[in-house]
Amino acid sequence: MTDITRHSERKINKLLEMFPAVAIIGARQVGKTCLAKKIGFDWTYMDLENSDDLDRIQDDPKFFFKNTTSKIIIDEAQSFPEIFNILRGVIDEDRKQKGRFIITGSSSYELTKRISESLAGRIAVVELGTLSCREKMCMESSKFYECFEQKLSNNTLKKLQQLDSSLSRNDVNDSFFKGGYPEPVLADDGVFYKNWMAEYFKNYINRDIRSLFPGLNIVKYRRFVQMLTSIAGSLINKAELARSLDISQTTARDYLDISHGSFVWRNIFSYEKASSKSLVKMPKGGFRDSGLLHYLMKISEQEELLNHYYRGRLFENYVIEEIIKGFNNSMVTGLIPYYFRTKNGAEVDLVLDGDFGLIPIEIKIGMKTNKKQLVSLENFIVDNDCKFGILVNNGERIDMLSEQIIQIPVGYL
Repeated sequence: MTDITRHSERKINKLLEMFPAVAIIGARQVGKTCLAKKIGFDWTYMDLENSDDLDRIQDDPKFFFKNTTSKIIIDEAQSFPEIFNILRGVIDEDRKQKGRFIITGSSSYELTKRISESLAGRIAVVELGTLSCREKMCMESSKFYECFEQKLSNNTLKKLQQLDSSLSRNDVNDSFFKGGYPEPVLADDGVFYKNWMAEYFKNYINRDIRSLFPGLNIVKYRRFVQMLTSIAGSLINKAELARSLDISQTTARDYLDISHGSFVWRNIFSYEKASSKSLVKMPKGGFRDSGLLHYLMKISEQEELLNHYYRGRLFENYVIEEIIKGFNNSMVTGLIPYYFRTKNGAEVDLVLDGDFGLIPIEIKIGMKTNKKQLVSLENFIVDNDCKFGILVNNGERIDMLSEQIIQIPVGYL
C-alpha cells in the first residue's frame, strides 16, 4: 500500500486546512490507517482497538488531551464512541486551530450519526472506498470529476470532450472482476485472492457484525447478505426478502441499513423530485466492491463474468461505485446519488444531484448503444431541464450522441 497514492489524499490535506478534524470512514481493509499515517507521518498515532492506547485516553481523557493537544491520529474510533463528545470539548477550547485530528472509523452503524451529532461544524467526513481502477494502475484521478466542482454550464461539456484516458479495456475488465481491496488485488495471486475474500467475509460477519449487534441473528444476516448478490443493481423488494428469510419486513429494513452502514452495500433511493407522476419509489442498491460481490456469487474467472447472464447489471454496479469513489475523492460538495424509474419502465441508472446541478447517467456494458436505448435518458433531460446527460459504456472514444447526450467510455472515468 505504501506505493499507492490514494486520490483522496489531496482532498484530505485541503480539508485539514479548513477544519479542526477530518474523519476517514469506510469498510475495513480499504487503506484508511495507511492513508492517515501517510498524511500525518509525524503525528501521534492512537489505535483504539489496542487496549494500551484505549486505556491512555479512556482512563483520563482530560490529562491525555492536555498533554497532546493536536496532530493526533485516532484510529478505529468506533471502538470508543465517547471519544466524539470528548473531542468536541477539546476542539472548542481552541476552535480556530485547524488540522488537529485525523479520525478513522469502519463497520460502525452509528459512526456517522455520532460524528454529525457531536462534531457538527468541527469535522469534515471523507468516505474512502476500495481502490479505483486508476488508483490500482498508479494513475492520477480523471479530470472528469473536476468538471463538476463548479456549476454546470456549456463549458462543462467542452471540458468533458477533452478528457484523456490511458486505461485499457484489460485494465477496466480486471478492475471490474477483482474489485479494489488493496491487499488481495495488489498481490496478484489468484489463490491468495480467494482465501483473502473468504476470510474477509467471515470476519465481517463473525467479528464486526457480531460485536456491533450482539442480539442479531448472525445466520440469517449472513444469508441476507448472500441474497443481496442476486439483486445488486436492481430494485429491492423488502417483502420478498423478508419472506425468503422468514423475517419481518422491519427486520429486512434493519438488515439493509446495517449492510449499508457497515460499508458493504449501498442503498440508492428513487429520485422523487422528477416531474413524472408514476415513479417507482422502491430503493435499489449494490455492493460497494465488485470483487466481493463476484466472490459471493462464486464467479471465479474474468471470462465467466463477461459471459454471465447478469453481466450488464453487474457492470452497472461496478460503474456506479467507480463514479461515486471518484466524486468522494474530489472537492465536489452536496452530492447525493439516486436512480430514476417509472411504472411504465422508463429508467435512468444513476442520477447525481449536487451543488453543481443535476446529471442523469445511463450505463451500458456494450461498445455501441442504439438510440432506442437512450429514450429514457433523453426524456429525463427534457422533463427535468438538465444541461445534458451522460452515457457510460465500453466505447472507443468520447462522442456527442446528440446535442445533450455525451458518450464517455468507462476508461475515461
